[in-house]
Amino acid sequence: MKNSGDAACRPTFWRNSADLLEARATEQARKSFWAFRQLLHPDLKKGWWQREIAGHLLQFHRDLIDGKRPKLVIQSPPQHGKSEQIVDFLAWLAGQNPDVRMIYASFSERLGIRANLRLQRIFDSDLYKRCFPQTRINTSNAVTISSQTLRNREIIEFSGREGYFRNTTVGGAITGESLDVGVIDDPIKGREEASSQTIRDKTWDWFLNDFFTRFSEKAGMLCILTRWHVDDPIGRLIEHMPDVKVVSYPAIATEDEPHRKRGEALFPALKSLEFLEERRAVMLPSHWEALYQQRPCIEEGELFRPEAIVTVEAVPAGVEKWVRAWDLASSIDGDYTAGVKIGRLADGRYVIADMVRLHRGPDERDAAIVNTAQRDGHGVLVGLPQDPGQAGKTQVLYLTRQLSGFRVRTSPESGDKVTRAQPLAAQVNVGNVLMLRGPWNDVLLDEMRLFPNGKHDDQVDALSRGFGELISKGRGFLA
Repeated sequence: MKNSGDAACRPTFWRNSADLLEARATEQARKSFWAFRQLLHPDLKKGWWQREIAGHLLQFHRDLIDGKRPKLVIQSPPQHGKSEQIVDFLAWLAGQNPDVRMIYASFSERLGIRANLRLQRIFDSDLYKRCFPQTRINTSNAVTISSQTLRNREIIEFSGREGYFRNTTVGGAITGESLDVGVIDDPIKGREEASSQTIRDKTWDWFLNDFFTRFSEKAGMLCILTRWHVDDPIGRLIEHMPDVKVVSYPAIATEDEPHRKRGEALFPALKSLEFLEERRAVMLPSHWEALYQQRPCIEEGELFRPEAIVTVEAVPAGVEKWVRAWDLASSIDGDYTAGVKIGRLADGRYVIADMVRLHRGPDERDAAIVNTAQRDGHGVLVGLPQDPGQAGKTQVLYLTRQLSGFRVRTSPESGDKVTRAQPLAAQVNVGNVLMLRGPWNDVLLDEMRLFPNGKHDDQVDALSRGFGELISKGRGFLA
């Protein structure tokens, strides 16, 4: 005798009602990613921020369909479920369009394989097959069989369609591949790598020369990460691409938000406030801010004490000598070009009177140098660096001709940046440097405070050159 609880023994209207509810849930899951996640994971711990992220991802999909080339960056603390949510979204995305080509890259091969296997389990589930019957993968593991769609730890192809999921590492070869959705999941392994200029540059080169070159005309990009450094690849991406949408979630709210008050945890059902406070208590403040609060900051340098600089409303009388010293950027994509006007007072102190800072091509940069000299007047010496090699000599020769009638001193750099900055720092730290109040003050002080660990050092380099000119005995070439 069948158990009375068996579905076959239930009254017909019960079975019809259950079928109807299942059909409605399945239909809703096709339309809504958040509904799909809840159906896929009945025991999912739910939080407001997960629902909000699901909304951002749904908008990403709409923008992708509309050909808007969406770029979405999601910043959140570690172990808050962001990677799992993105993998679920890729499964839902493949259900919407089995022809979509996806490439997923992370710092670790293990993370890519884990995402791959998680997707395979989703695709194999009866629930997914009910929701998206048109999206199918091979039922067996196929590595190199040309007549079968591939399914292995590196690629999942959708049967009878053009789409696939391909996982690789940041820096890995993806030559010959094309993508409609590119996903970056934590491109930097940790703080040690993020602190390396070499690794940051290498990762960024991969972004530009490998990853971005694989994008189709209307492709979208998703980045999920924990921030480590202001100059990490995502920091550069945000700086260079103004259309990037960034959603950032600190572990502990620093101010009242629509869904939580200041001091409350992001996802208390998963990581309680007590748990987070334990971590904060044993971490360096800068590490906590980057890793958990998504506010990467550079640890302060130990050379300058900018608080010792006295801000004045007017330049004191008795300036004996003025210099406008320049630090020239090698390219428009690199550092800024900076030109500082600094003077020596009769009482032995120094005053910073003006700072020009710009991102321009060579022609506009050179024009700005000439225009600034004309504004400063003939009584201000112009100090220019001369880079080694013929290109550096040609550049200096051109500028000195443009500055005909002005006093111009050119000289090569000697020693490293820190060594060149030490004489200036010594005067700053004992209170012998004044600064005229201006809108450029805060940026300059921040750069001095972080030097030499900061992202930019162009203003400090220019200051070091200017100070060197003020205390020199005529070194370099005077045109």
